[in-house]
Amino acid sequence: MPVMLKQWFNRWLNQRIPAAEQQTLSHRSIFILPSGFGLLWIMLVVLLFLFGTNYQNNLVIGMALLLASIFVSTILHSYRNLAGLTVISAGTAHTYAGQQLSIPLKLSAERPLFQLQLSFQPENPLRVAEVTAEPQQRVVALQTDHRGRLNPGRLRIESRYPLGLCRVWSWLDLNTHHIVFPTHARGQQPLSRLDDDMGSTGKQLSGVEEYAGLRNYIPGESLKQVAWKQWAQERGMLSKEFTTPAGEPVWLTLAANLNQQQLEQQLSLLCYQVDELAKQPNQYWGLALGPLRIAPNQGQAHRLQCLTALACYQQERL
Repeated sequence: MPVMLKQWFNRWLNQRIPAAEQQTLSHRSIFILPSGFGLLWIMLVVLLFLFGTNYQNNLVIGMALLLASIFVSTILHSYRNLAGLTVISAGTAHTYAGQQLSIPLKLSAERPLFQLQLSFQPENPLRVAEVTAEPQQRVVALQTDHRGRLNPGRLRIESRYPLGLCRVWSWLDLNTHHIVFPTHARGQQPLSRLDDDMGSTGKQLSGVEEYAGLRNYIPGESLKQVAWKQWAQERGMLSKEFTTPAGEPVWLTLAANLNQQQLEQQLSLLCYQVDELAKQPNQYWGLALGPLRIAPNQGQAHRLQCLTALACYQQERL
């Protein structure tokens, strides 16, 4: 398709089916054409009709009209099999570059719909046997190539139910963007300790290494933690509390003056190290990407924040 024609078609499609996180298919968003099998069916109808009129054979003419009426009825049933389908974006997804992104969707319809195909890429269709009024969550796969914020484009929904004579489809823009993290590259980036400008010392986490004091005994706790000496002094049932010192916070930093290839390699190394540090229960780490500073912390939310920053570094949108 020529570039100008494709641009015009995209503008027309954006006006006819605007982007929205929830969409219900109707006559404005459904397209229908004969399938390959349907074109052969039409050719058969024409041949039978010409044969019947040429030889004045009413039986053949009647057969041609019957097949034509079946085709017209199929158009109506094919349209009804897509009309009323509600598609809702079920949130954002994330993956690593080079892997498949699983985009969650919710499907529902007032009446049962059958044999649907959903895809962002023609080679990875999701086949749904039936959609009912009960919402069902499905994931549509999308192959990724580069890191950054990913706009998956329009979702194609297609059906050839019931007889395969007509191809009914729609293109929906669910107005969502997903995060593609840099690919993993095993290796080690130098870790820098906290300095006066970046933060303070480590935190104390609950644990069993260093004695931290006494607290009231909680029924059901192990008797090994009971402070028997204080109990003998008639100070009541107390439990010893211990802490484990968190590892000294470290910073992951990105070197300056890198070309594009070196930058991608460094980001991949940092991505790997973020995941490795996240596996250490008592380790706090921060991330420094040029002027961007993410303060040392730990946990899944902190990991995703750091990985998102790496994915979007010097990237506007894929």
